[in-house]
Amino acid sequence: MELRRRSQERRLISLVPMIDVMLILLVFFMVTSSYLDLDMVPMLERQDETATAPSVGGGDGGGPLFVRIGADGTLRVGARSLDRAGFGALLAERLLRDPGLQVLILPSGHAPTQALVSVMDLATGVGVQRLRIVRLQGAP
Repeated sequence: MELRRRSQERRLISLVPMIDVMLILLVFFMVTSSYLDLDMVPMLERQDETATAPSVGGGDGGGPLFVRIGADGTLRVGARSLDRAGFGALLAERLLRDPGLQVLILPSGHAPTQALVSVMDLATGVGVQRLRIVRLQGAP
């Protein structure tokens, strides 16, 4: 009597469980991550094609007014440093040209809260309806 062993069939490794896990991870990371819409902050705009140094958005041209608050509470609009009265005059002038003016405020990480509140109060007192605070977070 001759005994024959059955030939063992090679089992194929299925990739379906791995694909399922990868899709679950993809959905998890998409749901838990936050997105920063950088298109809303016009950091740099060129005045014309021949200009070598770009101007900061919110200068004298149209579009949103971009205001930075420094660590010592100073206001900067473009390359200019302004006091509260100068900033109020600039806002009033820009509101005359564009009643739907959008003001974007970027406070420094060390800016005093009172400076931020003062800028917001000044802007709403002049008549700004579209006011946004932009906070950029650094990488951990």
